[in-house]
Amino acid sequence: MKKILAVAGSLMLAASVLMTGCGGGGGGDKKAADANKEWKPTKDVKVIIAYKAGSGTDTGARLLLNNAKPYVGQTMVIENKPGADGKIGWTELTKAKPDGYTIGFINLPTYTTLAIQPNAPFNDQSIVPICNHLTETGVVVVKKDAKWKTLKELVADAQAKPGVLKASTNGVKASNHTAAQLLAQSAKFQYKAVPYGGTADQLLALRQGEVDFSCAKVADIAKLINGDKAELRVLGLFAEKRDPQLKDVPTLGELGYYNKWYGSARALVAPKGTPENIIKFYETAMKKTMDDPKVKEAHQKAGMATDYKDSKALGALIKEQMDFCKNVVTKLYDK
Repeated sequence: MKKILAVAGSLMLAASVLMTGCGGGGGGDKKAADANKEWKPTKDVKVIIAYKAGSGTDTGARLLLNNAKPYVGQTMVIENKPGADGKIGWTELTKAKPDGYTIGFINLPTYTTLAIQPNAPFNDQSIVPICNHLTETGVVVVKKDAKWKTLKELVADAQAKPGVLKASTNGVKASNHTAAQLLAQSAKFQYKAVPYGGTADQLLALRQGEVDFSCAKVADIAKLINGDKAELRVLGLFAEKRDPQLKDVPTLGELGYYNKWYGSARALVAPKGTPENIIKFYETAMKKTMDDPKVKEAHQKAGMATDYKDSKALGALIKEQMDFCKNVVTKLYDK
């Protein structure tokens, strides 16, 4: 009898091992299976914007997300978390639960510039790429009634008065500060950078005459340079060739200054650990949203053009921007 029970016990143990090996209760296999299931949200989705309402990032995000419900199936609720040049919002984003109900926008290279700082609360591995939304070229702008009619005139004045001219920026070492550094170092002049809470505040300071010039992106200033009530004038473009929409504006390279493209990418990401099926859902939904003719038209009216890149391409861009920040941006701020 004891032998029969022993044999029966051995058979039960063997069966249990086989079931576990084949996925009968294996935690890793269940996670893998869940990650391969089709996913879609069943409630509102929070989208973190690390800048204030009315900023360039916020404006573009609303154009996209306010039209995304037919493809997402739920309302995308924007939460503005401005402060510390984006650090406050991005810290919250990277620490959010990776369940698909909190995603957010990052700005490149500002995110990667902050990510390489000592003791940064996040890095490039703290996020999972979803897709790129916008890629915007940098510009140098002054008030419409400023005495400088050309970038050459502005540079000559700055060279003659080292450290006197002031430029508003969207934050310390943020994207527009880096643009001003690229201009100043390539044109060999000194200036005083004055940081503000974001691009909207930065450009308001310029319009109010608190500073002499600013560097921003084309979409940020589109509504401020056209019409009878235009407030700003574009003096230069951070590009390798002229923009058809700004055909009279020279590139910096034409004038002998920084001769490469520089601008900003605005992209959707999720917290580290977000499953692949969730990323795939948003990647597909955002592609459909950006391909919608009404959405394209809305962006064009706002002076923006969508630039969709899938998760893989965005991941490559983030890596490229990490390298740019480590090898180029850090040197711009060396004293």
